Amino acid sequence: MPVEQGPRAAWWPHPGDGSPSDYQLRSPEGLAPLATGTAGQAASAGGGVPGGSADVLDNNYESLHILNVERNGNIIYTYKDNKGNVFFGLYDCQTKQNEHLYTFEKDLQVVSCSVNSERTLLAASLVQSTKERRKNELEPGSKCLTLLVEIHPVNNVKVLKAVDSCVWVQFLYPHVDRHPLPESHLLLISEEKYIEQFLIQVIQEDGNRTVIKNSDRLPRQRVAEDFVWAQWDMAEQRLYYIDPKKSRSILKCIQFCADENFTLMFEAPLDILLSNSGFKLVNFGCGYLQDQENLPKYPTLCVFTNHTGSLCVCYSPKFDSWEQVTYSVFYFHKGYSKTFTAALGSAHSHVIKGITFLNLDYYVAVYLPGHFFHLLNIQHPDLICHSLFLTGNSQVIDMLPHSPSQSFSGSLVLDWCSGKLYRAFLNQPYLLEFLWNTRLDWEKMALLHCTLACGQDPQFLEAQIIQWISENISACYLFDPIQEFIIASSYWSIYPETSNMDKLLPYSSVLTWNTEIPGITLVTEEITLPLMKVHSFKNYWEKLNANLEYVKYSKPHLHYKNSVVRREWHSLISEEKTGKRRSKVYVKNILDNAVKVISNLEAKTLVSEPRLAPLFQEEDNHQRLLVGLMVSELKDHLLRHLQGVEKKKIEQMVLDYSSKLLDLICQILETSWRKHNLHPWVLHFNRRASAAEFAVFHIMTRILEATSSLFLPLPPGFHTLHTILGVHCLPLHNLLHYIDNGVLRLTETAVTRLMEDLDNTEKNEKLKFSIVVRLPPHIGQKICRLWDHPMSSNIISRNHVKQLLRNYKKQPWSSMIDKSSFSVEFLPLNYFIKTLTDIESSNQALHAFLGHDNVDAKFVEEAALKHTMMLLGL
Repeated sequence: MPVEQGPRAAWWPHPGDGSPSDYQLRSPEGLAPLATGTAGQAASAGGGVPGGSADVLDNNYESLHILNVERNGNIIYTYKDNKGNVFFGLYDCQTKQNEHLYTFEKDLQVVSCSVNSERTLLAASLVQSTKERRKNELEPGSKCLTLLVEIHPVNNVKVLKAVDSCVWVQFLYPHVDRHPLPESHLLLISEEKYIEQFLIQVIQEDGNRTVIKNSDRLPRQRVAEDFVWAQWDMAEQRLYYIDPKKSRSILKCIQFCADENFTLMFEAPLDILLSNSGFKLVNFGCGYLQDQENLPKYPTLCVFTNHTGSLCVCYSPKFDSWEQVTYSVFYFHKGYSKTFTAALGSAHSHVIKGITFLNLDYYVAVYLPGHFFHLLNIQHPDLICHSLFLTGNSQVIDMLPHSPSQSFSGSLVLDWCSGKLYRAFLNQPYLLEFLWNTRLDWEKMALLHCTLACGQDPQFLEAQIIQWISENISACYLFDPIQEFIIASSYWSIYPETSNMDKLLPYSSVLTWNTEIPGITLVTEEITLPLMKVHSFKNYWEKLNANLEYVKYSKPHLHYKNSVVRREWHSLISEEKTGKRRSKVYVKNILDNAVKVISNLEAKTLVSEPRLAPLFQEEDNHQRLLVGLMVSELKDHLLRHLQGVEKKKIEQMVLDYSSKLLDLICQILETSWRKHNLHPWVLHFNRRASAAEFAVFHIMTRILEATSSLFLPLPPGFHTLHTILGVHCLPLHNLLHYIDNGVLRLTETAVTRLMEDLDNTEKNEKLKFSIVVRLPPHIGQKICRLWDHPMSSNIISRNHVKQLLRNYKKQPWSSMIDKSSFSVEFLPLNYFIKTLTDIESSNQALHAFLGHDNVDAKFVEEAALKHTMMLLGL
């Protein structure tokens, strides 16, 4: 009976092919096996074991099976010796030891068993074995006997129930520090559809001897009655049960608290009918199904929660068709349900095993052995592409166990056929391997999100995903992998800070998904929200209530959008071009935000490997404005909607989020840079482009495309590096086309390098001129002074004349021109220069054009003559 940890290459563990002689008790964490016979030795030493021996467990593996897993992780098991005596044992997951609890000297079948946290009391529900029942079938007697045993040391036995119906038992495990002998609470669940709670006090006698106080009058309380289905959540000490009504079923939840009280927390209507499906219990011990072949004939119902305040009810009705299977998931924390219909492929592929629902934290796995495996995203179930759907044709299905399983709290899974207990988890290496191998876009999307959500080492996973993106940059048709990675990874980097992040920050770049997934049909319906029956909430209940309040009152999505940042950024850039700018304090605050983000990013970079890509080497004011504006708007957005969270914490979250976003862009570029072994000399123009530079230029273009449509900031220096690579890699007409369409954005740093590094050959002159005429005026004036060429002088002259004549008022015409002041007899030019000279002579004009580096009418005249001679080829 091994307890093993999950698979090397699948989502949950494969039982393996171990023979019964290999069965050993292991901890639920999959630690090294204990020596066989430990439990047998404990049984021999514990007393009340006639004929017990050290090897009793060694010889009875086939009869050994798990009865229960308590809240503290301890496993209760049972086995029989060759005389039919029933032994109860406990495996302590802390000490890794087996302990004998009790022995019944009679051949009995155990229905249920539980031990209290102090290990002073054992509750067991038993029925006579098949052989004994045949002997006594004519004698009247009780079918089921429920006993309470004093086991510290073994003392008295009290009969709690002796009835003709089955009874299940379960001790409560409150999380409190108490004195050694507290009052124990025991739940009794009867097949007659009621649940009682027994309050049991124990006292010490004769030193260490523990006995039940007032064993003849144990107080009891009725917890629930007239139910048809019930589920026990051991980890959270919650009881879910169904109260059947005429047209629908009502799901109710009782919370057992640390003060040993219990409270009805909510009532939730379910559009399912269970009144005719018989009586069923979930997670009240590890009972084996008597007729597993009839599983598809009965409905399956499970309730799953997690720490984020989610509440999911998974339901599979009995199978009416061998061609398709239908199941529903009620996402109460989202306000809707989804009904999935999965085609089974062949009409002859009969379903002989039932559906298994497994709780995997942010996901619910839905598994039909041999047919399909679905991994449903319960945190973001809006789009079907965020969940994974594998059919029986997938190799993964063959790797998973083909026997029905049962899910317990804490991701424990019991294989009913083998009796093995597993810890199920999502295997990161296999998820990454699957991401590399799949060709379907919806599987890529689902795997990308699943890997980020369930990853234990974010830096490693991000590096692996970036490697995949760099190799598959053009392999996705239905979504942009760069966009999806940047948005999802930035979101998950701060998601643990508060449970409301899924409502306030975007987690996906995809807003709608209209592509059908073969073999799956989906129907989404709104559902009635649970009615909370209490008014003060803590921990999980506070988060669930917040989710329900959001569904009730916040139908419009509150996700942060960059539309406000886009408008404000364009406004600031427009003001800069016209020479106007709003208050210096406002702009300074925005730039200070950017400085904090970049400083935070550079501080984190110092810890990791130094970057090779030459970013952050310049003051890119436009990108700094964009970073600062995003920080400002995002902070205001979170402050409006995150009530009760400190302002400093929100500011730090925004800083981390913005830094993470820039860091991911840097990582993508850095990975490509290292892969192609580029060096800093790529920034110089005196060399030809290589294939590596073409590859990096392509990656940068895809990054720019991804961020532009989402209006996300880029690291300062990105546009400079992109433009320089573009000059290297593109023919002139393509380069100019990229510039004119905004793919390449000219920066002062990039153009300065171009002017300084390139000589004045005919080809380079054409390139320089084409670049200079496309520069904004405030940059063009600076750049032209670096280029000692007639074309540069011509451009400078044109800008100078444009400024002088902007407000020029024409004076009365005079035919008299003093020719003595001109060296060339070219009347139109002479008249024009005279006009410029007159304008420059005014004090107002001189004041307006101070600092123009000796650009005057004389300079304009010389530039005009040189340009004319150049055009005439003189």
